[in-house]
Amino acid sequence: MCGVVGIISTQKPVAGELYESLIHLQHRGQDAAGMMTYNKRFHEKKGTGYIRDIFDEQNMARLQGKVGIGHTRYPTVGGFSVEEAQPVMTHVPHGIAMAHNGNLVNYNDLVNEVNEQDHRLINSSVDIEVILHIFAHALDHPKTDIKNLSFFDQICQAVDTVFHRASGAYSVIGTIMNKGMVVFRDPHGIRPLVKGVRQNNDGTTDHIFASETTMFYALGFELDGNVAPGEVIYIEENGTVHSRTLKNEQFTPCIFEYVYFARPDSIQNEISVYRSRLRMGQNLAKRWKEQYPDITPDIVIPAPSTANTAALSFANELGVRFSEGLYKNPFIGRTFIMPGQEIRKKSVRYKLVPQEFEIRDKKVLIVDDSIVRGNTSKEIVRMVREFGATKVFFVSACPPVKFPCFYGVDMPTRGELVAAHRSVSEIEEYMGVDILMYQKIDDLVEAVTRKGEHNIDRPCMACLNGQYITGDVDEHTMERMERQRNHERSKQK
Repeated sequence: MCGVVGIISTQKPVAGELYESLIHLQHRGQDAAGMMTYNKRFHEKKGTGYIRDIFDEQNMARLQGKVGIGHTRYPTVGGFSVEEAQPVMTHVPHGIAMAHNGNLVNYNDLVNEVNEQDHRLINSSVDIEVILHIFAHALDHPKTDIKNLSFFDQICQAVDTVFHRASGAYSVIGTIMNKGMVVFRDPHGIRPLVKGVRQNNDGTTDHIFASETTMFYALGFELDGNVAPGEVIYIEENGTVHSRTLKNEQFTPCIFEYVYFARPDSIQNEISVYRSRLRMGQNLAKRWKEQYPDITPDIVIPAPSTANTAALSFANELGVRFSEGLYKNPFIGRTFIMPGQEIRKKSVRYKLVPQEFEIRDKKVLIVDDSIVRGNTSKEIVRMVREFGATKVFFVSACPPVKFPCFYGVDMPTRGELVAAHRSVSEIEEYMGVDILMYQKIDDLVEAVTRKGEHNIDRPCMACLNGQYITGDVDEHTMERMERQRNHERSKQK
């Protein structure tokens, strides 16, 4: 999972607002970040770590131009070095830079095709470089005579080539030197991409595209909907907007965005993330009352902080006191997206401290957004018991995660997923809880899709039900991707 943003303005440089946008997207990636703008030439800055550690007054001053893109990275494939940071660029044709959020299923095949057929060098292991070269080559080698084609028509031909060759999830923002900004989203709309507008005093309009709406209010942008699945948008430097939907498939956005990744104040696909999490907790509590009508906890506490919203509505539905029984150190990053099991496991006790007065001698029910590898959940249960809980119940707002994700979430191997080969009772024993209860898939879907003009055909839930919506993931693909990921991890040790 990554965060991507692009801004094109008619009046002022965009670097400062790109920086602010990346701060608002920091939760989507903490490994690396980069910005690229242009003003007759490309200007870029990339680095590893947090946004605040990468950009300073000196390098920000170099990022000149009214068009730019930014990216904060959380790797699912590839290395952890600055060479893997986005945006990436090519000089031919025109000069094109791109950044994206997503993951390609057929990445390895495409690398070979781009090298051998298109004769273009892939210099990193990030998916967007493959997409960039497919797009650039198609733009430079059009299938038809371009004499009577507008530049937007040429862009559409190039994006259409990407759609036909690339399989997987990709929400892409790019800039073309002295032309403007191009934006497109995979035909299934798996990864989010929202758009916003801001009216200037002279009647012109500035445009923003981003993974989430989190920065819109602070920067004065108004939500203008979403980039549609299979849609390409081209904005000229003078502000003229062109858009076209090139391919129609089922709209299947990732459900894990609502469960965990997106910030609760975000609006995705016309759905409030906060409201969907309230409904998750509500549905979960109703299920608890059906299954355990004679068991009532003394307090309900969240595994902070993405579970706070669901835990609040769970407690309200159950009529039980909500308590922040675990204090979270805000200066420790998100453990789910940290590289390596040992780092994740060690950081749990660094970032979470139980509040003894809220826990001792009580039956404690912990609400978490999900249970993926199970290590964090196990450590939380152990800490709560150490601080005197008489009973520990654990409920997950997400159903069991049983399958790897190949669309941009770090769930790469079945061996790491605690629910892949264990029953609920076995996981219950592994975690050391008195009762473990998961959300049902139908209840999760209902919670997400109950409200909003979202037009979702069905959410992507491949990690929950094994139904990979691109239709090209089988047992062989899983094994190959798992071997690739394990190989990359071994190189990092």
